[in-house]
Amino acid sequence: QVQLVESGGGLVQAGGSLRLSCVVSGITFSITNMAWYRQAPGKQRDLVAVITITGGTNYADSVKGRFAISRDNIKNTVYLQMNSLKPEDTAVYYCNTRYASPSGSWGQGTQVTVSS
Repeated sequence: QVQLVESGGGLVQAGGSLRLSCVVSGITFSITNMAWYRQAPGKQRDLVAVITITGGTNYADSVKGRFAISRDNIKNTVYLQMNSLKPEDTAVYYCNTRYASPSGSWGQGTQVTVSS
C-alpha cells in the first residue's frame, strides 16, 4: 500500500511561490506515474499536474505556465513548484499515483493559502 507524506505548504501572498514535496513509499516509485491533486474547501479533489515515468508532464489549464511538477527517483520524491500564486490556488494539496482511487490511500496533504 502506498504511503505519502506531503510538505512545503504555507501562507503566501498573491504572486509568491512555494515548492511542495511528497515522499513516497510502499510502491516501486520509478515505474509509477505520479500526480498532484488539490481540494479547496467545499469542492471536490481535482487533478493539478501529472508526471510520467519518463518525465513527461501535463497540467490543468488553471495552473499551466505557473506550476511545474518534477520527480527524483533516487529520493522517491515528487515536487510541485508553484509560481505566480493566486488566491484561487488556496487548497489542500495531495500527491498520489496518477489514477489513485478517491477511497484509496492518501496522505495528510499540505495546506496552501494564498492571500490577496
